Amino acid sequence: MEEKKGFFKRLVSGLTKTRDNIVSGMDSIFHGFSKIDEDFYEELEETLIMGDLGVRATMDILEDLREKVRARHIKEPIECRQLLIDSIKEQMDAGETAYEFEERTSVVFVIGVNGVGKTTTIGKLAGKLKSQGKRVVIAAADTFRAAAGEQLKEWANRAGVEMIGGQEGADPASVIYDAVSAAKARKADVLLCDTAGRLHNKKNLMEELKKINRVIDREYPEAYRETLVVLDATTGQNALVQAREFNEAADITGVILTKMDGTAKGGIAVAIQAELKIPVKYIGVGETIDDLQKFDPEDFVNALFYREEEQTGEEGRP
Repeated sequence: MEEKKGFFKRLVSGLTKTRDNIVSGMDSIFHGFSKIDEDFYEELEETLIMGDLGVRATMDILEDLREKVRARHIKEPIECRQLLIDSIKEQMDAGETAYEFEERTSVVFVIGVNGVGKTTTIGKLAGKLKSQGKRVVIAAADTFRAAAGEQLKEWANRAGVEMIGGQEGADPASVIYDAVSAAKARKADVLLCDTAGRLHNKKNLMEELKKINRVIDREYPEAYRETLVVLDATTGQNALVQAREFNEAADITGVILTKMDGTAKGGIAVAIQAELKIPVKYIGVGETIDDLQKFDPEDFVNALFYREEEQTGEEGRP
């Protein structure tokens, strides 16, 4: 509970730029309009789209808002604030099975282009799972990038988990083969696979992932499969484009958004979920292991719309 509370505080401060970008604009609309009319909705639409929530999410949120306004005969713009917050939360629910891989013997692929914090994220994820009492093995199958293996080894040591592979230029499928053998021998709960981070040649990437998948189908058919894509939140709409392209190359089951603390484009979390129907499962707001947490839409939206004067009780939640 303490950890969660600490993370909420970090989330509130991490989302400062996004809050300045989206919420201040929205609040000035709620306060600046005397009635709810088309101009009011248009201004809101522009603010949401500019805030990187994406066109589809914005349309869905505003449609929901219009219905609620009609159904409840709301006349005052300021009364729309909470309704809008609720609509955003509804857009983002990840569903009950989002973290099923944690409960089963599983293989988790982590993909993402270089520079988004993929290796660091795998290290943090390994540390998190280990602290939950899980046995974790890491497969260093991103053999394309020099130093990826060394960097991952450092994180594996820090997290206190075993790493297999890491030789530059090795065949990724053979690394996965060795890692599966190790995972079975150690009775590991989770095998975390760092896989290739290149998108410019999607066909190669698809072939490589297919080959890796075949190894797992053959050697480890009982394992539950999860494919997470790591995206850099600071790139905004570009992160959405990457998610879409990776989803064409692999069957993505979830998103990890890094660098949320340095960006005004945090609204992209809403856009990804709405546009691709892929849930955001983890969110990173800093450098330490504790700065990667499960994504909680309720907390995210509360932190985004957080106002000092609304603090209630010791939780300090709006």
